[in-house]
Amino acid sequence: MNDFSTSFFQALGLLFHLDSDLWEIVGLSFKVSLSAVMLATFIGLPLGAALAIKKFPGHTAVRIIVDTFMAMPPVVIGLIAYLLLSRAGPLGVFGLLYTPTAMIIAQTLLITPIIVALSQQVFGPLWLKFGEQLRLLNTSTGRTLNTLLLEGRQQLITVWLAGFGRAIAEIGAVMMVGGNIDHYTRVMTTAIALETSKGNLEMAMALGIILMLMALLINILAHTFSRLQRGLT
Repeated sequence: MNDFSTSFFQALGLLFHLDSDLWEIVGLSFKVSLSAVMLATFIGLPLGAALAIKKFPGHTAVRIIVDTFMAMPPVVIGLIAYLLLSRAGPLGVFGLLYTPTAMIIAQTLLITPIIVALSQQVFGPLWLKFGEQLRLLNTSTGRTLNTLLLEGRQQLITVWLAGFGRAIAEIGAVMMVGGNIDHYTRVMTTAIALETSKGNLEMAMALGIILMLMALLINILAHTFSRLQRGLT
């Protein structure tokens, strides 16, 4: 118990004294996860909207693929990213393996299906509500998407938060393609695993506290936007 208390207070010391190694890891975690969720949003929102409002050739196949990737273990996503980025892979010529860019790619592969599936659930009811009117006005595809984005903005922020929360908490895929290299590809989750195995509990606990506070903040924001949406309807 004394060891736990000591480690806990040392962890707080690392947080409040702005330990450079700690905040370097936190900064890289944010950079990687924010980049991945932005890419996933750019890809996932239009695809989610297309699945919700249009029946196109291969529609069912795309939905099956999205659902399959959602259910796939993160280490398998990491393996796919590794095979793509390794020297023998199609992207191996770029030398991206064991770089932050590789971690962004892996997280993007992981969370894009989540963004697609959740945004489809947002766009579906909106299309039922506004679709007929938009068709009568002969609205272009771009303006239709902008209208749906505007009407569903509160719920889509919650979708974005869900994607970011999943990305920032990921360990398996980023470990495989990033390598957990000190001062280069070490993020919060991989650092927690490493520091715990080394017995450096104060660093692991400090990072764990940050992740728990982030999870709490994400859930508070998600509930807030959900309540705002219910108040508007």
